[in-house]
Amino acid sequence: MVEVSAASFEWTSVMARLIIMGPPGSGKGTQAEHIAKHFSVPAISTGDLFRAHVRDGTSLGAEAGRYMDRGEFVRDHVTTAMLSQRLEDDDAGAGFLLDGYPRTVAQVGSLDALLGTRHQVLEAVLALTVSDDELLERMLLRAKEQGRSDDTGPVIKRRLELYREQTRPVISAYEQRGILLTVEGSGQREMITAAAIAAVESVIRH
Repeated sequence: MVEVSAASFEWTSVMARLIIMGPPGSGKGTQAEHIAKHFSVPAISTGDLFRAHVRDGTSLGAEAGRYMDRGEFVRDHVTTAMLSQRLEDDDAGAGFLLDGYPRTVAQVGSLDALLGTRHQVLEAVLALTVSDDELLERMLLRAKEQGRSDDTGPVIKRRLELYREQTRPVISAYEQRGILLTVEGSGQREMITAAAIAAVESVIRH
C-alpha cells in the first residue's frame, strides 16, 4: 500500500486505468470527476450506468430496474455487462476511472476477466480516507441541507459500517497486488485532487 499526501507534480496526460473508492460522504464523486479530467479519461459511475440503461429502456436497464425498485443491489452479472458495453466506447480507449465498481470480490474477478479479454491491466486503485467523525458531520450537514430527516446519526453510522464490511475484502485484494494508493480525503478539494493525481503518476511513471 502506498500512502500519499499533497505534493508538487507536473500536470501532463498519462494513460490510466483506475478505480476510486471511498466511504459515503468522502467526496468520491467530485474527486472522480476532477481526476478523470486530468487524465483525459471518462469517470464511469455504476449509478450513472444504471440510470442511463433504465432511461433508455434497454434489456439490462429493465433487469437492473427490478432490483433497484425493491431497494436491492443490482446483480453482479448485470453491472458487469453494462460496464463491458461502456468500455467499448471510444472515449474509454485511453483509459477510465471506475466509481462504484468493483463493489465485491466477485466483481474484482469479473473486472480482471473483462480487462484480460482486452489485454489491459489496472494501474491503480485510489482509496480516499476520512475519519468517521468528519464523515458523520458532513453527511448530517448534507441531510439537513437536503431535508432528509431519515438520515440520522445512527443510520449514517450503520451505512459507514456496511460500506467497510463490504469493501474491506476488495481493498485487501488490491493491497495485496501492490496497486492500492491511500489518499487523505480531508482538506481542500484541490489539495486532495493534487495528492490523488500525484499518487497515480508516481505509480504509472515507474
